[in-house]
Amino acid sequence: MSQYEEKPCFLNGKYLPLKDANINIRTHALQYGTACFGGIRAYYNKNKDNLYIFRLKEHYNRLLNSSKILQMTMSYSYEEFENILITCLKKGEWKENAYIRPILYKSDLELSPRLHNVKDSFSVYIIPLNDYLDIEKGLNTCVSSWVRIEDNQIPTRAKATGGYINSALAKSEALQNGFDEAIFLDSGKFVSEGSASNLFLVKNNELITPDLPSSILEGITRRTVLTLAEENNIKFKERRVGRTELYTADELFFAGTGVQIAWIKTVDKRTIGEGKMGPITKKLHDQYFDIVTGKLEKYSNWLTAVYDK
Repeated sequence: MSQYEEKPCFLNGKYLPLKDANINIRTHALQYGTACFGGIRAYYNKNKDNLYIFRLKEHYNRLLNSSKILQMTMSYSYEEFENILITCLKKGEWKENAYIRPILYKSDLELSPRLHNVKDSFSVYIIPLNDYLDIEKGLNTCVSSWVRIEDNQIPTRAKATGGYINSALAKSEALQNGFDEAIFLDSGKFVSEGSASNLFLVKNNELITPDLPSSILEGITRRTVLTLAEENNIKFKERRVGRTELYTADELFFAGTGVQIAWIKTVDKRTIGEGKMGPITKKLHDQYFDIVTGKLEKYSNWLTAVYDK
């Protein structure tokens, strides 16, 4: 058993070892995918001996918005939410990069695929996580045969567990065909996003990313990249993106909590740009990692320092 199974999580209002955090197989969320969640990173800075949670308030607000869409009730205020996460990290004596997963889920034990009049419960667990994908070597990607779900089917603005079957189908198709990651098109045949991350391209020194109607998740890392682009005087646009624009881009990269900022080497066997991390991608990549590890004081308001609380 992993040593992390002994570290605390939060379930049904209590802190307990992760290995003991179990739910009934009849749980509504297990049967119907009726849950929403957050994916939050905490980065350890050895020199400062502190752990920094990145953009915690924004993650809470997105979870809150997801809960509204799914007719769920988040019973914890932001202050209570922050305290739960920090308590788990402190009790677990976390001193390494970690991934925090808060989940709001329908916990009744009954058969009925509905959202209303079903009990909601909240839990949090933490696992160690460094690079979800190899962000240094460049990713070989493919355009998926699976189409990204639309907002009026399974809401893409809600980080809902049930919608991730769409991501799983695309991801497995890509991996089983020898690629590292998939790129979705939306129902209009325009570029949407990766299996679990937003997508950016660079063309003629302009940063471009699919707009919100392209069936994308409103990513917090995406928002961070756009803020950094503006501050670095990098021109950017949010708009519809055609498939073949990917092939002729000067640079391509994914952005998300899990993938962080990961550059793309090929799409459908076509080499992007010079086949290496481009200058704009590198600038944003390097700045991002300096920010999340607490090296840039200017962005300290984006960080929650665990051991200062």
